[in-house]
Amino acid sequence: MATQRPQTFANHARIVPLYHGLTFGLLLVNLFWWVYRVVTGLSGDALVSLLLAIALIVLYLFTRIFALTVQNRIIRLEMRLRLREVLPSPLAARISELSVRQLIALRFASDAELPALCSKVLDDRITDQTTIKKMIRDWQADYLRV
Repeated sequence: MATQRPQTFANHARIVPLYHGLTFGLLLVNLFWWVYRVVTGLSGDALVSLLLAIALIVLYLFTRIFALTVQNRIIRLEMRLRLREVLPSPLAARISELSVRQLIALRFASDAELPALCSKVLDDRITDQTTIKKMIRDWQADYLRV
C-alpha cells in the first residue's frame, strides 16, 4: 500500500476523482442528453429518462449529504469525549458551547494545543472553520474523512 503524504491545512480537503469528477460528469452528460432529447422530440420514453436522470443527480447529492451528516455526528461525539479527557475542568464545563462546525475544525489540533485553542475559540467567539484550522500549529491528520 502506498504511503500517504502528510496532511496539512493546505491539502486536507479530500477529492475522489472517480466520484467527484467522473461519476458526476457522467450524470451531467446524461442529464443534458435527455434534456436535449425531450426538447428536440418529446416522447414518453425521453421524458421518463429525463426524470430518471434528474433522480440520479438528486440521489448522487443526497448520498454525499447523508454520509457527511453521519460523519459530522460521529466527529461531534468523538470530540466531546476527547475534550472531556484533555481540557481542564473549568474549560470542560464549556464544551456544550462549541458548535458542530467548531468541533469539526478543532479535531485537527493535537491534545497539547487543544486546551489553549479551545479557550481562544470560545472566548473570541470564532465560528469560521477555516480560521480555526489556520490557528492549528500541530496538525493531526484525518485520512478517514468521507
